[in-house]
Amino acid sequence: MLNGKNIIITGGTGSFGKQFVKTILKHYQPNKIIIYSRDELKQYEMVQRFNHSCMRYFIGDVRDKERLISAMNGVDYVVHAAALKHVPIAEYNPMECIKTNINGAQNVIEASLHCGVSRIIALSTDKAASPINLYGATKLASDKLFVAANNIRGGKDIRFAVVRYGNVLGSRGSVVPFFQKLIADGVSELPITDERMTRFWITLQEGVDFVLKNFQRMHGGEIFIPKIPSMKVVDVALAIAPHMPHKNVGIRPGEKMHEVMCPRDDSHLTLEFHDHYVIKPSIQFTESSDFSINNCNEKGKPVEYGFKYSSETNTEWLSVEQLLEKIALTMSEEK
Repeated sequence: MLNGKNIIITGGTGSFGKQFVKTILKHYQPNKIIIYSRDELKQYEMVQRFNHSCMRYFIGDVRDKERLISAMNGVDYVVHAAALKHVPIAEYNPMECIKTNINGAQNVIEASLHCGVSRIIALSTDKAASPINLYGATKLASDKLFVAANNIRGGKDIRFAVVRYGNVLGSRGSVVPFFQKLIADGVSELPITDERMTRFWITLQEGVDFVLKNFQRMHGGEIFIPKIPSMKVVDVALAIAPHMPHKNVGIRPGEKMHEVMCPRDDSHLTLEFHDHYVIKPSIQFTESSDFSINNCNEKGKPVEYGFKYSSETNTEWLSVEQLLEKIALTMSEEK
C-alpha cells in the first residue's frame, strides 16, 4: 500500500508520529516520509533516531497554509496528528487551540486538495464525542471539517476520513508516564481525580496499526473507532504502585468522569464491525457509498437505537496484569 509512496505526518515529532515512522520503515518501502512540525529541537532529536534516506523534516505550523502546500507537494498520504490537546491549557488559551485545531484542520484540507493528495486521515479523540471542554469542541469541529471535505473534492480521487480513539499508553500526557515520573521523584502518594473515573486504553502500536488499516478500509467520510478495553484510573495507579496510597484531588477543568467514543445521539449513524465501529456521515455526499461494506470487504451492521460506546459500560476491561503487560510491551517498542 505505501511502497513507493510519499507520506506526510503533521505533528510528526509526537509519540504517534515516531511509532508510525518506525512501523512504516519496518514494513514498507516508501519513497518519502515527511515530518511536518514546528519544534526544531524535537525534529533534531528525531533525526538522530530516524535518519533513513527517505526521511524529510519540514519546520512548519498547520496554521500556515502556504507552508503546508509546499510540504505536501507530490504527497500521496496524509496523517494529520498535529493538535493542541492539553485540556486545562486549552481552557485557559481557547483562541490558540481554535487556531491550531480548527483553522489548522481547514488548512490541511485545502493544502491536500491543492496538491492532489490521495488519502487523508485525521486523528481525533474521545473528547470530540459530546464535548464538554474546548479541546473536545475544537476536535469535533475538526472532525466535521474532514468529513465534509469529501463533498468539495470535485472530480479528484481524494478521500478524507477520521480515526477516533482514547488514551494512548506511553504517549506524552498519558497518566502512566505521569505516575511513573511522580514515583521516580519520590512522592509519598499518587493523585487520583476520582476513584469512579474510567478511561479507554490503546497502545501506540495499536493506534498506528488501526490508522494504517483504515487507509485500506475507507470510502471517505467515516469516523473509525476501535474496540478497545476500559480501566479505572485508580486501578492504573494500583498496577503501577500497588503499595502506594492515593490522594483524591478532584476532576480537572473540562474533564469527564467517563469517556464516550460513539455518542448515543449518533446511534442511528453507527455501524458495528468485528473489531471497530464506524460513524457514517450525517450529510449526503454527491457520490454515495455503502458504508456497511468497506474496501476490505468487511461487513458491518447498524447498532441498536440509543447505543453508546462508553468506557463506563464497556464490555471489555483490562486487568492489572494485562495493563502491566501492555506497559512492558510499549516500553520495549520504544527502544
